[in-house]
Amino acid sequence: MDIKVNIKQIGKKKAKVSAMPFSIENQPHTVRELIKECVHTCVSEYNDRVRKSEQYRTLTEEDIQDMSEVGKIAFGINYGGKEADENKALENAIQSYEDGLYRIFIGEEDAGEIESRIVLEKNSEVTFIRLSMLSGRMW
Repeated sequence: MDIKVNIKQIGKKKAKVSAMPFSIENQPHTVRELIKECVHTCVSEYNDRVRKSEQYRTLTEEDIQDMSEVGKIAFGINYGGKEADENKALENAIQSYEDGLYRIFIGEEDAGEIESRIVLEKNSEVTFIRLSMLSGRMW
């Protein structure tokens, strides 16, 4: 299933958010399932890049232009060479959501709690917003 994930491009003087295509394997019905599908896709892509890191390639002008808009030009090489553990990544993502470190919006609506039911259609816009604590006391 193809959805669109809104991504803030860093490195710009003005914050620019654009919808990027993102593929997930299964249709999620809850927030937990959406997180699971997104983590699976991201970890799989990351691990594929780690496995292929020994293949150097020359950057084209188009690659450089695209990366400069994001604010970082890189060859995509993972110098550590260590693959991500999908189970740990999923556990961390769910715990972070439950702790309120980020929120998910589908369209303009908050997705709600971790077990809330959601409706995703092809090309739905999904936004992940990382929340940060303000300095000072929490209570």
